[in-house]
Amino acid sequence: MVYNKDYTVRICRKETISAALPLQEHWLSLSNLDLLLPPLDVGVFFIYTKPPLELKQSFSSSFSSLVNVLKTSLAKSLVIYYPFAGEIVNNSMGEPELRCNNRGVEFIEAFGDAEIIELDFYDADQSFERKLVPKKKDGVLTIQATEMKCGGMVIGCTFDHRVADAYSFNMFLLSWSETSLGKPISTIPSFRRSLLSPRRPPHSEASLDRLYIPVSQLPPPTAPSSNIINRIYYVTAANINRLQQKAVSSQSTKLEAFTAYLWKLVGRAAGRKQRTHMGVVVDGRRRLGLLAMMDAYFGNVLSIPYASATDVEEMEMSEIAERVHTLVAEAAREEHFKGLVDWVEVRRPEAAVAKVYVEEGLSVVVSSGRGFPVGAVEFGWGKPLFGSYHFAWNGNAGYVMPMPSVKGNGDWMVYAHLSTELVGILEADGIFHPITAHYLGLK
Repeated sequence: MVYNKDYTVRICRKETISAALPLQEHWLSLSNLDLLLPPLDVGVFFIYTKPPLELKQSFSSSFSSLVNVLKTSLAKSLVIYYPFAGEIVNNSMGEPELRCNNRGVEFIEAFGDAEIIELDFYDADQSFERKLVPKKKDGVLTIQATEMKCGGMVIGCTFDHRVADAYSFNMFLLSWSETSLGKPISTIPSFRRSLLSPRRPPHSEASLDRLYIPVSQLPPPTAPSSNIINRIYYVTAANINRLQQKAVSSQSTKLEAFTAYLWKLVGRAAGRKQRTHMGVVVDGRRRLGLLAMMDAYFGNVLSIPYASATDVEEMEMSEIAERVHTLVAEAAREEHFKGLVDWVEVRRPEAAVAKVYVEEGLSVVVSSGRGFPVGAVEFGWGKPLFGSYHFAWNGNAGYVMPMPSVKGNGDWMVYAHLSTELVGILEADGIFHPITAHYLGLK
């Protein structure tokens, strides 16, 4: 396969999509857990092959018709998911706050001078970054619909992480899809910030002082590394099961076993002298004892516990998996998340961040994207061929996100934002396979 790495994307049109119904302008505060996020944008994209000439729906298969469906259903979805049509503004305390003013979502129409089969699905830097995944300039959300030379389409979205985590954005994607298909919205989001209110008086465990750090205590900033690259792999179901079997003595989940294995490879890249840090993103929605209400909560409900080691490459998989299991278990508690809310409250208005991102040594964070609804984001012309999150930030810490394969066969797709050295070690090990057009079923 010859990839078209130098293809260009031409912007054809830009417009602003606002909510379909008038909205009362108001302010929505960010929760204490939202305030742990710096100004950071997250991308996500979906690739669709050329739709059939005759669609069951009452619209044609032309690109303009498909885009009209996207824009019309987006406007309807923003009535409910109105934070995405707002903007972030600092309040009198200097803290970010969401102004829900229906300023709208920037919607970009573009043309990509390549066929889908010519895309290098593995090399996210060449194929997707700033081409099919848009750069957000203002507001909370930017969306780009790109027509490819073969008649297929790529839908890319970039959103402000301070407003939503992946769980929240997944809810929006499903609702947007359901609206376009004329279905009732399955999940009405909750913006009830009182669910994450601090206690009176606030109190927190001492362990949080190790996991989070106020901005005033951060070490001097270092220049972004030039050798960080973005890659997308697949890991077969058989290999995932094999990793879990190696960690069976710790009763680890598949994600914990995968994280342990990745940490071992990070240790190989670091050598004996350099300290390594492995973090895991833990979602607190099911930890707060308010399951019925938190299931639909819109916002960030995340914590990033981590552990450190200098000799991790020499450890047995079961021992590493036990460490990962322990750090996840310690964070996956109601008290941990309530304490984290209180920890932030005591230090406001000073901002704070997860400490794993600024530790000396080699740091990698694993975030579970296994709830990514890639197969369900359908707008009327078929399921996506492929989809992935895209977290190409400027930090020097690595970031890895496993997601379900579009094949539905138990394989994982793995987005990786890592150093070139670590990427080389991953690829030499034989577990991580580059995503290819052949794997996706393209000929």
